[in-house]
Amino acid sequence: MPSFAIATKGALLLVRQGNVEQHLQGLAPESISLDETDPTRQYVGTSGNGLWRSSDTGRSWEPAGAGIPHSEITAVAVERAGDARPGVVYAGTEPSTLSRSDDAGETWRELTALMDLPSATSWSFPPKPETHHVRWIEVDPTVEGRLYVAIEAGALVRSTDGGDTWQDRVSGGPIDTHTAATHPAASGRLYSAAGDGYFESDDGGDSWSRPMDGLQHGYLVGVAVDPGDPDTVVVSGASGPYLAYRPSNAEAYMYRRMGGRPFELAMEGLPNGRGTVASRLATRADEPGVFYAANNHGLFRSKDGGVSWKALEIAWPDGVFRRGVDALIAFLE
Repeated sequence: MPSFAIATKGALLLVRQGNVEQHLQGLAPESISLDETDPTRQYVGTSGNGLWRSSDTGRSWEPAGAGIPHSEITAVAVERAGDARPGVVYAGTEPSTLSRSDDAGETWRELTALMDLPSATSWSFPPKPETHHVRWIEVDPTVEGRLYVAIEAGALVRSTDGGDTWQDRVSGGPIDTHTAATHPAASGRLYSAAGDGYFESDDGGDSWSRPMDGLQHGYLVGVAVDPGDPDTVVVSGASGPYLAYRPSNAEAYMYRRMGGRPFELAMEGLPNGRGTVASRLATRADEPGVFYAANNHGLFRSKDGGVSWKALEIAWPDGVFRRGVDALIAFLE
């Protein structure tokens, strides 16, 4: 069983062998990534407290955001290096900027061409319309330097050279992506869970389909793909943002799609949708058919491609999920 890192507003929760550690308390963690080349290197973005880095699998943390232009780090991702070198780290902020580090977060270079895109003048986050942010960064595992960046709200944009130049959003694509995913066995395939529905591209984002059949809840938050099958997808979602994030008024559900067929409700073993926030999802490359989901009721595992779920037996500290869950990763020690 892997270990887990869960970002909540109160703390970063590290789960090892069923035991829970709390880190970065009071710093409002909201985004997490790790270096697959060396999982001891982990990165956490916070809401207003910059980027933090660990080199000992989350046991200790240090600031690593000097050179990033804003302190609200809304997204972080690492491109796998394929050898002993640290992977390239990308960090996105609110207001929207994207920065790149080629030395494990020691130094940063802002990728300013992002804000030169024509659509940038129309980006706006509805709860705070005067601003917007980088919601998700997805690094393509099949093509070096290719990455996708979701702006909330307004665009899903692409780069093929590590962020030096960009391609703008395309007609028919998602405009409010919350989570994106790629798959090493499906080059050019991109999956998007968005506020405006579910989208897929098979050509690196040049064109999109919107296969919504079976989805009764169209405001999507999480998406994950079976490591062993790029045609098996799990998503979490609600009827709208008001029901997706806060435990006090949440009502969210899980769906799965297999082989291009319509989505099916996938709630077996999960808590009732009413009172449950939209789950954050994770997979591991060495566990085909396995998905993990974190929500305000705890951590859940599916070993049958998302058909059924089982809660992991963990003694959670009181109140750790009272403000919901923002991010989840699974990793091996």
